[in-house]
Amino acid sequence: MRIVANRDIFTKSRILKGLSQRELARQSGLSHGYISLIERGNKSIGPKAAKKVSEILDKNVEELFIIE
Repeated sequence: MRIVANRDIFTKSRILKGLSQRELARQSGLSHGYISLIERGNKSIGPKAAKKVSEILDKNVEELFIIE
């Protein structure tokens, strides 16, 4: 099982929230590089981190991420 970003929604949500990748990384405790990889769909994310990012972006986990 992998949790990957729904790329378009993830990116739009971050931008509409007014956050750069670096700011989202800072708030979530993840690295900027990791946020970039998640946003491009090149890296999966753990459940705890997905929940944290979803809370920051004010979205449901199910909106931002896809379970493969």
